Amino acid sequence: MALTLSPVETRVLGCLIEKERTTPDVYPLSLLAVTTACNQSTNRDPVVHYAEQEVNLALDDLRGKKLATKVWGAGARVEKFRHNLLDVFELNPGEVALLCVLLLRGPQTPGELRIRTERLHPFESIADLEKALEALAAGDAPLVRMLEPRPGQKERRFVQLLSGEPVFEAPSFTAVPTVATPAPGRLEALEAEVAALKVTVAELREELTRFRKQFE
Repeated sequence: MALTLSPVETRVLGCLIEKERTTPDVYPLSLLAVTTACNQSTNRDPVVHYAEQEVNLALDDLRGKKLATKVWGAGARVEKFRHNLLDVFELNPGEVALLCVLLLRGPQTPGELRIRTERLHPFESIADLEKALEALAAGDAPLVRMLEPRPGQKERRFVQLLSGEPVFEAPSFTAVPTVATPAPGRLEALEAEVAALKVTVAELREELTRFRKQFE
């Protein structure tokens, strides 16, 4: 099943998955709760400021893609929403946690993922986490992909593919001369040393002048 989520849909789906795990007592979520979750400043990259109307449209689109459902609780006055991720994909709890964090925070290293999935699904080791990533990256329709390390970095990063193939700006390899900037305290010390050296040079010149006058 080919899916390409917009940035708003990506954030909304990630929030629904996250809140099901972290706040089950208030799940499914109202439109206001989904919007608040999308715009929170912690555990999000990038931080966004979506309006309720944008979030509502994204929920409609996710429902059209069978990834979300509108529900009404007994006696509820407000419509609520839940995700249908497991109705579309066969995933275990660890794989769901990884996909959730990748939806919410973009490309990440295995080490970052292990820390950030702790509250959703604790992996016993990096090896277990990497096994789950391999499962998500397998098959004809992978859900994640490994990225090549950035220039000057060694660690691999992984990205989710529900939003389509990632597009990154090509790194610039133009050499730019850099000048080391001393710390403020060090700069003051250097200036003092230079001033002292100037005084010493001036004194030596005076002594040399007096010495020469002895032979005139």
